[in-house]
Amino acid sequence: MLKINHHLGNSDASRQKACEDLPDQSATVISPSGVPAETDHSLSTISICDCKASHSLKDLNESQRTAAEYGIGDCRPPAPLLIIAGAGTGKTKTLAHRVAYLVLNGIDPQRILLLTFTRRAAAEMTRRAARILGQTCGAPQKIGATVAVDKILWSGTFHAIANRLLRLHAHSIGLDSSFTVLDRSDAADLMNLVRNDMGLSKKEMRFPKKDTCLAIYSHTVNTCCELAVTLRYAFPWCADWPEELKELFRAYVIAKQRNNVLDYDDLLLYWRHVMEEPALAAQVAARFDHVLVDEYQDTNALQAAILLRMKSDGHGLAVVGDDAQSIYSFRAATVRNILDFPKHFSPPARIVTLEQNYRSTQPILDASNAVIGLAAEGHPKRLFSTKLGGEKPKLISASDESAQVDYVVDCVLEHREAGIDLKRQAILFRAAHHSAELEVELARRNIPFVKYGGLKFLEAAHVKDVLCALRWAENSRDAVAGFRVLQLLPGIGPSAARNVIGRLLESNFTLKALKGFSIPPAAAPHWSEFCDRMVELGESTTPWIGQVGLLRRWYEPYLERLYDHPVARVGDLEKLEQIAAGYATRERFLTEMTLDPPEATGAEAGAPLLDEDYLILSTIHSAKGQEWDAVFILNVTDGCIPSDMATGSPEQIEEERRVLGVAMTRAKFNLHLIQPLRFFRSQQNRYGDRYVFAPRSRFIPDAILDFFECRIWPQSAVDNLKAVESSVRADVAARMREMWR
Repeated sequence: MLKINHHLGNSDASRQKACEDLPDQSATVISPSGVPAETDHSLSTISICDCKASHSLKDLNESQRTAAEYGIGDCRPPAPLLIIAGAGTGKTKTLAHRVAYLVLNGIDPQRILLLTFTRRAAAEMTRRAARILGQTCGAPQKIGATVAVDKILWSGTFHAIANRLLRLHAHSIGLDSSFTVLDRSDAADLMNLVRNDMGLSKKEMRFPKKDTCLAIYSHTVNTCCELAVTLRYAFPWCADWPEELKELFRAYVIAKQRNNVLDYDDLLLYWRHVMEEPALAAQVAARFDHVLVDEYQDTNALQAAILLRMKSDGHGLAVVGDDAQSIYSFRAATVRNILDFPKHFSPPARIVTLEQNYRSTQPILDASNAVIGLAAEGHPKRLFSTKLGGEKPKLISASDESAQVDYVVDCVLEHREAGIDLKRQAILFRAAHHSAELEVELARRNIPFVKYGGLKFLEAAHVKDVLCALRWAENSRDAVAGFRVLQLLPGIGPSAARNVIGRLLESNFTLKALKGFSIPPAAAPHWSEFCDRMVELGESTTPWIGQVGLLRRWYEPYLERLYDHPVARVGDLEKLEQIAAGYATRERFLTEMTLDPPEATGAEAGAPLLDEDYLILSTIHSAKGQEWDAVFILNVTDGCIPSDMATGSPEQIEEERRVLGVAMTRAKFNLHLIQPLRFFRSQQNRYGDRYVFAPRSRFIPDAILDFFECRIWPQSAVDNLKAVESSVRADVAARMREMWR
């Protein structure tokens, strides 16, 4: 068995020489200390050596390769790494190659933590890493093949990883490991219950409603700031209620602890508090040699604090992101995390910048570079492309919003005739209502379109009913779930449901005690069966597989009484049953459905879309991460971009600049920015003439206009008629003067 020591040289030349001198056979990995690496039989199909590890990076450009192999093979986990990945520069590809390169260099996959913002992104990372390993080592290469990276057990969203860690360490932090997780709407309902119990809903002056209260609470937690700061800068209309809100939030926390439930924010908050206990922090941090974080520009202060405690010296920590795409401050994300990341460590973190764009033509990149280049602060980068040809982005000055719509629709149809399908074109806008007039015109011209947004699966009432019943069976202390489920029965309203919950508390939350409770007469015919189902679901001996079906069969007779479209809703519940079959436990199913819910719901089902094609309409925030051949950006005017609601501070204005930059970099070949010159006032007759002028967005000053092809729409007709020769003469000016004698 051949032995290769990583100390024998890390350069490409030495690796290539070693590869040439070696026969094609398996190799034993020698750790930096000289001791053979511990063998994992699941990795036995992989022949690991430096030359194969180097070969795994052959498809990367120079910057991507530098980022993928940085510090790997040294005597200890590498110093902190910041990968600045501009739009379209292969961020996911680079991160996946780094994961594969770690595994090829003998890192135990179970000691790698991969944090992303969606579960799908984490799955895609590991799938790509598996294919890279397969191609490098001759293992199966089909899509979905798992080669060693199936051992990356710690891959997922911040909230999902937090959930797993908290259940492992629940006993150490005084938490019952059977806790359930509230989604946003359930958390708002619990907030409302507490709000009403405290009499805040009966104040003489307007008190914030439940959703606003939850938003204030969430913003304060995730930004790690004082409540007064949140109220001053994010919710100034609620600034008169600091003491009342503080008391409300304290009562809300007590209610959650009493019910053994956590909301989204608690998952991260508890994780942070775990990391503030030295002994517990050491246990958690010791699980992972390498922590990789995707989309770091979208993290909030709470997430950054957790990471800095996970790897206080930065060794083994690698984050990737783009400060120019930090546009989610309304979710408490802060661009400061990625801007300040290097200086958290001594010496500062290594920065590798990815600048080669694989999406857009060079003229589009030149224009976006010019817009972002005027930012007050940021990591320097200049995107470039091998697609050197192409047209400059068009900057259109339209006479008004109607002219803007005409221009967009005409160009969309021209692109379609030129071979660019409707679904390869997108119309982007800062706010959803900006597309209202366009949608009317698209319908008039018979152009099908899809506008992103809509009701999520878990927000559908019938799905929520079934999930709440499962949650109540999982955690009988979950009063929010029980309160909803009880009201499914005829005759049981809020007051009766509260009485049952109170009696259950007196019975130490034993579901078997339900049968002995007094209930309204209208509920009596249904009560016994209901109690039997809940007790059966609550028994630990009841197998998880089949529980959703059991519950669905009990619940279906109630659908027709409770909701419209019962047939479509039954289809949703059958789908829910199929989804549940893919989870090993009820706890895992409920957690995943809360943290990563599907989007579709039968309540939205309508006539099928049988058209051959459709146009994409999207807000700019929803378009992040997408790309199209042709992109139109509406309302590139001050007041829209930047939004008049986001000009209260220099930081907000800079984020609005990044919003425009994100929109521009979605285009591959054709980019159109439209500036309506006039906006008609809404408070007037439908066809009134009052209007305001709208200046071009401040993010496109005269100094960078050369990067755009400027046009006016519609073109004014030029009157070329010559003056008519006539012998008739009339002194009209004199007549005008005579009027006032």
